[in-house]
Amino acid sequence: MSGPIHVHWFRQDLRLADNPALSAAASQGAVLGVYILDDVNSGNHSMGEASRWWLHHSLTALDQALGGKLLVMAGNPAEILPRLVKTVLAKSIHWNRAYEPWRIERDAAIKAQLVEHGLVVQSHNGSLLWEPWDVLKKDGTPYKVFTPFYRRGCLGTTPPRRPLTVPPKLNIVDIGNADLGALAIAQLGLLPERDWKDGLAATWRIGEVAAYERLTTFLDDGLDGYKEGRNFPSKRNVSRLSAYLHWGEISPNTVWYAAKDRLDAGFGQDGDCDNFLSELGWREFSYSLLYHFPELPRKNLNPRFNGFDWCNDPALLKCWQKGKTGYPIVDAGMRELKQTGYMHNRVRMVVGSFLVKNLRLHWHHGEAWFWKSLVDADLASNSAGWQWIAGCGADAAPYFRIFNPITQGIKFDADGDYIRRYVPELAKLPNVYLCKPWEAPNVILEGAGVRLDETYPRPVVDVKVSREAALAAFSALRNAS
Repeated sequence: MSGPIHVHWFRQDLRLADNPALSAAASQGAVLGVYILDDVNSGNHSMGEASRWWLHHSLTALDQALGGKLLVMAGNPAEILPRLVKTVLAKSIHWNRAYEPWRIERDAAIKAQLVEHGLVVQSHNGSLLWEPWDVLKKDGTPYKVFTPFYRRGCLGTTPPRRPLTVPPKLNIVDIGNADLGALAIAQLGLLPERDWKDGLAATWRIGEVAAYERLTTFLDDGLDGYKEGRNFPSKRNVSRLSAYLHWGEISPNTVWYAAKDRLDAGFGQDGDCDNFLSELGWREFSYSLLYHFPELPRKNLNPRFNGFDWCNDPALLKCWQKGKTGYPIVDAGMRELKQTGYMHNRVRMVVGSFLVKNLRLHWHHGEAWFWKSLVDADLASNSAGWQWIAGCGADAAPYFRIFNPITQGIKFDADGDYIRRYVPELAKLPNVYLCKPWEAPNVILEGAGVRLDETYPRPVVDVKVSREAALAAFSALRNAS
């Protein structure tokens, strides 16, 4: 090694383009890129199995982009980073900010420690379009309703910065045989043993190049018609960019301007683009909520729900997790999750509503299962989403808004393509019975090879009866407050 070294600490920014921290380090000289798997400080929010699978492949792609020079380590960054910067005689260290409460606390302590030892430490915004502390109401308090947050707080302030290119002079150094506890990516033990990892591999391409390809495909084939088409799980009008954004394989700024510039150039419709950009706004809203209300993952934002009469039925929870509830659209969504680590957003709302309102199981169960199973498991979006579904969060769907899994399936999967793909035992049923197979005459069931309670379960609850029970529980809560 020769000349001063500047460390870039990769975290949820596993890319080279539009990486503000990497660009800042590269502008000062040679860069040592390091990733540290931190299962020490994460506590209850250690990554789930699907996330760890994605991370393994994302780190592999990043290492290849860096010419095999990514330094990979595992342990407590508060112990590793001081030793690392001292060993390589680093002049500065850069990272892009993270917003999970445990990361904020950890990073603040690390920064104070390194600054005390005379190191230049700089954090940057590489994950959000707007910082949470910059989007506030006039009285300085955070927004709790999305529309004013987005329209007034975000769009009414400074536009997001334009994305950066890959640093033109990116000199990545290799520390060689320095005794720092470097690991091969495989030694992190990220790959799960669960049987669905083959399904994940068949579904996804991972890394920065794949993220740009996914964005291009969506803009070319999915953005037109997005406003309405995004509600139909078998259509192509979804971006499927959430995992790439979570891992920072592409930045929100890149996505924002790719869509906006396309519209400004005369391609597409205002409504489709505006709706897509507003989905990025929902991501920003979730991060704002997590930043200002750090107990969001566990504590009801609406304290009235602290006394809600939740049920406790492990058998029903297991049926939901396995996609064996007897409601085909719910089961299709849960099986898509198991096979691919992903679920269409409309279906996420349906399966979430079914869990917390028809089964009346605590939203914590859903949050935990999604955290374990999603490749895009994101603490802010996952927590805010489940609180929204349960009716106890910010700008939440009213508790009395209960998605009927039968009518939702009929409306948004009218041709049955989605259900037939993930619930193949029902594939031969005619559409009229596909969302409610228990109503099919025996001759129809026999002809389709369906034997209720054998090849496919009957409904675990009656949607009408369970809906009334949920409304009664909510009414009791409201009357008691």
